[in-house]
Amino acid sequence: MKLAGRMGRLGTETAFSVLAKAKALEAQGRDIIHLEIGEPDFDTAGHIVEAGCRALRSGETHYTPTAGIPELREAIAADVARSRGISVDPAQVVVTPGGKPIMFFAILALVERGDEVLMPNPAFPIYESMVDFVGGTPVFVPLRQENGFRFDLDEFGAGLSGKTRLVILNSPANPTGGVFTAEDIAGIAEILREYPEVTVLSDEIYARLLYSGSFASIASEPGFGPDQRTIVLDGFSKTYAMTGWRLGYGVMPEPLAEQVTKLQVNSNSCTAAATQHAGLAALHGPQDGVDRMLEEFRGRRDLIVAGLNDLPGVECISPQGAFYAFPKISATGHPAADLADLLLNEAGVACLSGTAFGRHGEGHLRLSYANSRENISRALDRMNEVLARTAR
Repeated sequence: MKLAGRMGRLGTETAFSVLAKAKALEAQGRDIIHLEIGEPDFDTAGHIVEAGCRALRSGETHYTPTAGIPELREAIAADVARSRGISVDPAQVVVTPGGKPIMFFAILALVERGDEVLMPNPAFPIYESMVDFVGGTPVFVPLRQENGFRFDLDEFGAGLSGKTRLVILNSPANPTGGVFTAEDIAGIAEILREYPEVTVLSDEIYARLLYSGSFASIASEPGFGPDQRTIVLDGFSKTYAMTGWRLGYGVMPEPLAEQVTKLQVNSNSCTAAATQHAGLAALHGPQDGVDRMLEEFRGRRDLIVAGLNDLPGVECISPQGAFYAFPKISATGHPAADLADLLLNEAGVACLSGTAFGRHGEGHLRLSYANSRENISRALDRMNEVLARTAR
């Protein structure tokens, strides 16, 4: 079978490859501590699960409107309007099976061959993968530890050109845990006002997982609302521990929402009905579970950051959001990919090379602290043993 040439340009998400290797080692009897997968290790709240079950029992087992059931689109519009301080119409909302389809559909709808897309690096790998797939040109703004993994605004401005079609932002960020300040966002918006034809895809999937301060969205900046030039990507996976439910959404200008809906018609028809009713319960129900999860992540963050900084050759700043540590490991003498393999095979600790998120991730590892404090402590002990023996 001869594949289309475009398939050679499609990347992947390394976390799932490492998970498969780790599971294979577990099948051989090895004890593996999983710090590779980016999903909360909490159960979905009971009232959300019950809402999904109730929907199934009441016959919500059929197709829904492609862009989502009206009541969920209304609830999402109200939630985004409240949290970002903007006006949102339900017609601007498209509900999708997870957040990734919004990346996929937005890039398919907006980026043509030769168009440039400005994005952070290291970053979630699907951004670059999809831009390559459609024939666009990724242009990278490096994220560096010494700047808190935030943009250097001079570098950001220098990356823009007459060919730029789309800018991708992600805060709080995967893999770094970095967060743009309100001043950063205002500065980015001011630079982009010189490029009125550029659309912004703002990946805000970790917006509720912020350890201090207030969340800043470019959609709140004058001229950048989702009725103008910003696509807000958000969802339920991280905030409500609903990764397996597959429920995300995009909020965007209504003409683009119509095109994204058309792409969804051509791909998956709609998002599962019961899942949407569960999402409705998540938005309308108690939020204390989100707060408890965030506080637990805060404790784990402090534990893993302190432990990483005690390891030979490792330096780690404290992430400001999400649930990832992105330590600098260049002083160990190991390239990132080699060290990730070494830790998996010799320490039984599954984590990711920073290069899984782009070339500027060299010299770093990504560790998800969506695991118990006990397991994090065990992982740090194992890592210390291997690094003390192999540091160059």
